[in-house]
Amino acid sequence: MKIFTANEIREIDAATVRLEPVTPAGLMERAAKTFFQRLKETVPPEKKVNVFAGPGNNGGDGLVVARLLHEEGYHVRAFIVETGASHSIEFTMNADRLARAGISPMTIAEPDLFPSIGREEVIIDAIFGTGLHRPPAGVAAEVIRRINKTGAFIISVDVPSGLYCEDNADTERETVIKASLTFTFQFPKLAFMFSGNDDHVGKWEVLDIGLHPATIAEKPSPFRYIMREDVRPMIVKRRKFDHKGTFGHALVIAGSYGKAGAATLAAAAALRAGAGLVTVHLPVSAVMAVQAALPEAMVSPDPGERNIIALPDLEVYSAVGAGPGLGTDPDTRLVIERVLETVSVPLLLDADALNILSLNRELLSKLPPRTVLTPHPGEFRRLTGTTCSDYRLMEEQRAFAAKYNCIVVLKGAHTSVALPEGEIYFNSTGNPGMATGGSGDVLTGMITSLLAQGYDPANAAVTGVYLHGLAGDVALRIHSEESVIAGDIVMNIGRAYRETQFSNFSMYL
Repeated sequence: MKIFTANEIREIDAATVRLEPVTPAGLMERAAKTFFQRLKETVPPEKKVNVFAGPGNNGGDGLVVARLLHEEGYHVRAFIVETGASHSIEFTMNADRLARAGISPMTIAEPDLFPSIGREEVIIDAIFGTGLHRPPAGVAAEVIRRINKTGAFIISVDVPSGLYCEDNADTERETVIKASLTFTFQFPKLAFMFSGNDDHVGKWEVLDIGLHPATIAEKPSPFRYIMREDVRPMIVKRRKFDHKGTFGHALVIAGSYGKAGAATLAAAAALRAGAGLVTVHLPVSAVMAVQAALPEAMVSPDPGERNIIALPDLEVYSAVGAGPGLGTDPDTRLVIERVLETVSVPLLLDADALNILSLNRELLSKLPPRTVLTPHPGEFRRLTGTTCSDYRLMEEQRAFAAKYNCIVVLKGAHTSVALPEGEIYFNSTGNPGMATGGSGDVLTGMITSLLAQGYDPANAAVTGVYLHGLAGDVALRIHSEESVIAGDIVMNIGRAYRETQFSNFSMYL
C-alpha cells in the first residue's frame, strides 16, 4: 500500500472529482458515510457523542457524521470551532443540512463556551485535517487542550487535529489532539509510522473511501506500507523435486561467552524460515550449547574460547549473517573487517557487527553493495552520529542507504526498510510483546535465510520483516504481550508463512 504526503492526497482527491461522476460534496459524503459505518461498530448507541468541527473540509466530514449519528438515533451535539479561517463551501452546505435535520451546531468563538463533557462520553475530532500548515492557535488551541483534559474517548477523523501528516519535529504537542482511535481515509499517514506521534494517533485504521484507483496506481511514492498482498508474491513457491541444496546454505556468525543463546535463536530462525542448510560459526565455549539446543544446525567451531577470532572459508555459503552476541573485542573486529573484504555472497550485519562499524566508521566504505543492516534506533544513531528522531531519523536512514548502497532495516513498531534507490517500506505486523531480548536475533536469522534461498536483498528484507512481525502476532494469540519470548517467534514462523500464503488459512490452537 502506498503512503502519500498531504499535498499528494489533495491531488488524488482532485483527480477523483475530475475523473469520476462525483462532486467535492459527494466525495465528502462518501468519506463521512464510510467513517460513520465504522463508527457504529465502535460506539454503542447509548453513548453521548460530541462532534467538534473546524471550518474546513475535515470539519465538513464531521458535520456529515453528526447528521448521520442523529438520523441513527444517537444523542449527538455538534460544535463549530472558530479558527479564524473562512468556512469552505462544503462545510457551509453540511452545516445547513445538519440544521435542517434538527441539530443546530453551537459555535465556540471563545474558550469559555467549551461544553461540559463527561469521561463516559465520546468526542469526534474533526477540527483540522490534512490541510494544516501551522500550529493551532487562539480558540482552536484552547479547545484542543480542553478536549484532551476531558478523559473522554476521542476518535479523530482522518488525522488528529494539530498533527502534521509528515514531519512533527517542531509540533507544539500541547495543541495536538490525543486520540484514542483514528479512522484515516484511504492511506495511512506518514506521521502514523513514528513513535513520537503514538500518544496522539492512538490505534488507527485505514478506511477505503474509493479514491480513483488508476490515479493511485499511477502516482509514484517512495513510501510503502507492507501488507500481505505485497509480500505474498515475493514468497518463492517450492517445487516437488526441490531439495536442501535448492534452498541455500546460510552461515550465521554469532555468539560469545555467555551469549550462545543469540547464536541459537538466529540459527533456529534461519532454519524455520526455510534455508536448506544452516551453519553457525561461534566460539568453542558455545559449541555444545548450540548443538544440544539445535541439532538441525551445523557448527563451525572458532578457535577462540570466549569470542570469535577467525573467519571460516566463506565460499561454500549462499549468504552470511553476522552480529548477534558477538561482542566488540578487537579480534572480533578484525573478523568483521575480513568478512567485508572477502564475502562474495549476500551479507547481513546486525547487533555487535553494527557496533563494530560504529567504533570503526572507516569500515563503512567497505560495505559490499546491497548489504542488509538491521539496527535498532540506538545502533543506527551510533552508526551515523545523528541525534534525530522520527521523521528526520527516517530521512537520515534514506540518506545512509543511498550513500553506502545498502539496505537499512530500522527496527521499531513499524520497522522500516530503506533501499538505496530512496524507497522506504514500513511494516504492518508486530506487537509490543516482541520487545524482548532475542527478537532481533530472530529477524537476523530469517533475513539471512531468505538471502541464502536466493531472494533479492530488498525482497528478503521486506519479506523477512513482515513474516517476523506476523510470527510475533501469532505468538501473541497464544501468550500475552508480557510473556512472549523470542523462541515463541521462532516457533510461529511456519504459521506466519501459511497465513501469508493462504487467504482462507485458519488458526487452530
